[in-house]
Formats: sequence, structure tokens, C-alpha cells
Amino acid sequence: MTPPPRYLSRACSVICALMPIVTLYFGQIDVSVTSAAFVVAMALLLQRGNPRFAQLSSTMFGLFYCGYLPCFWVKLRCGLAVPALNTRVGRVWPLLLGGQTQWTVGLVATLISISSIIAADTFAFVGGKAFGRTPLTAISPKKTWEGVAAGLGGCIATSVLLSRIFSWPPSYLSAIAFGILNFFGSLFGDLTESMIKRDAGVKDSGSLIPGHGGILDRTDSYIFTGALAYSFVKTFLPLYGV
Repeated sequence: MTPPPRYLSRACSVICALMPIVTLYFGQIDVSVTSAAFVVAMALLLQRGNPRFAQLSSTMFGLFYCGYLPCFWVKLRCGLAVPALNTRVGRVWPLLLGGQTQWTVGLVATLISISSIIAADTFAFVGGKAFGRTPLTAISPKKTWEGVAAGLGGCIATSVLLSRIFSWPPSYLSAIAFGILNFFGSLFGDLTESMIKRDAGVKDSGSLIPGHGGILDRTDSYIFTGALAYSFVKTFLPLYGV
């Protein structure tokens, strides 16, 4: 596969980094994504030599994967400004972090979602090391069904526990559903990044973080989860009155 020109890859990296900031200040990202995709497509089509569809498709996917999807974390945190329940945690939320006025559904949902992802990764790693016997997929040979089961259990338990502490979401059923959604978003993001690296023939996505690889190696579990969490809170919970 012919990679896109280096100058275009660097431009896409800058665009992807700016997308969450644009979302934070303007609330919407659709126009920015469409405009960026148009400019990138024109740059590819007008380059010297013979443009290839692989260059276009991989670049567009990069804009979507590394730019558009992370914007949903901004929309989850800042776009759901409905005040959360007046719990003890909310009343003592530090003034340094905005005080009680910042104790919103968006903040609570973000805290639960991020904590659930951390728990999923931790439990999956420990469970896989201790009990892992059955490989999950050839894309990521180290992952096992036993590790997946342990990660799912840890993710649901964390979601339910924090929902009781934060008094949101109000029902056990919605907290369990939120935990399951966070887990599968995390797993899908991890496997997607493994597939990309396997196809590119590399072990890590980069070398920026010594001993860990690139930034994407540390954040792959969060790529899809923000969009799923935002959709769940924005659409599913109001739809069923929970």
C-alpha cells in the first residue's frame, strides 16, 4: 500500500489535534471534518504522480479515527451540562475544578466511562495472565476469552460501584448497560488498533513514550468509547426515562 505524502500526513496530524479544540469552543464538528476531508482529498488528487485510492481511504480514515471520534469525549464532558444529582461528592467538588456548578451529568459520565475502561484493561490483563488459555483472535494473539470475561466483569463492577457513589445513572440496569457498552467500545478500539499495526507490519504505533510505544498504543481503548458513551447518555437514557 502506497502511504500518503509525508507533508499530508503531518497536516492531518495537526488537523486531528485541532478538532477537539474546535469542538470545545464551537460545539459542532461536522463542518470542520467535512472541510478538512475536502482539502485533504484535493491535495491527494492534485499531487504529482499517480494518486492511489489507498492513499485517499487511509487518510480519510485517519481523520475519522484520530480526529473525529475523540471529539465525542469533549461533547460528553462539556455538551451534557445538565446538573447531576446533589450528592455528597458534588457538594464537596473542589473549587479548583469549578466547584459544584461543574458537577454535571457530562462530568459524572466521563468519570465513570474512563474508570470503567481502566478497570477493563486491568482486569483483562490480570485475568488473562492468571487464567488465559483460549485465544480470542489472530489479530491480537495475547488476548484470551478468559481475559475478556475478567475485563467485562471488572468493567461492569466499576460502573455499578461508581453509579452508587455518584447517584448516576439512577438504576442498576442502566449502570450495567453503561458498563457493558464501555467494555465493548474499549475492546473494539484495542482490536482495531492491533489490526492497523498488523497490517502496517509494526509492533507499536510510535516511539514517543519509552517502553510503551506511541500515544495511540495508550489511548486505543478510548477511541470508540467516547462516541458510544455520548450516544448512550444523550439518546438511550432519555428514551427509556432512566
